[in-house]
Amino acid sequence: MSVILLLVTGVLAYSGFFENTETKPPRFLLVIFLGIVMATYFYKIVQKDGLNSNKLLAVHILRIPVELVLYQLFLGKLIPELMTFTGYNFDILVGVSALIILIYLLITRNKLPKLFVILWNCIGILFLTIIVVIAILSSPLPIQQFAFDQPNIALLKFPYIYLPGYIVPIVYLSHILYIRNEISRK
Repeated sequence: MSVILLLVTGVLAYSGFFENTETKPPRFLLVIFLGIVMATYFYKIVQKDGLNSNKLLAVHILRIPVELVLYQLFLGKLIPELMTFTGYNFDILVGVSALIILIYLLITRNKLPKLFVILWNCIGILFLTIIVVIAILSSPLPIQQFAFDQPNIALLKFPYIYLPGYIVPIVYLSHILYIRNEISRK
């Protein structure tokens, strides 16, 4: 399912399908919807016992290069500054802290306190939600509220369509599964 979703989304984005923002409803909503469907599907099929907390944590390290790419997109005038770490995007802090936490866990072989893990994941979800809302409200859609001088046009194009269509749902899912892991841990 994941590979098919990637292929279909990529082909549509490459053809410019999502760049037409005049359709009602906006075509970009299809990307959001498919990402939610994919994450929900994976959530339901993943077994609780088969989850590795370190791997779920490692997913969040991906946020570091993503934030660097977003900054480059801003420099290229494809997204507004408010979507970067120099604006209102604090996601890079979650990526850096995930790397530090993972190194600590691998060196010490300790377990983190349950409350810490739950709070860290809740903060990660909050930061991700902030940038998702900013990205949507900065896009040239009928609901645009920000960045009229430099709208978020990159995420409508290939390969950047994979950020909202694949990477963001996987990051949300990793947070939710990590919390589920911790709650069920004895």
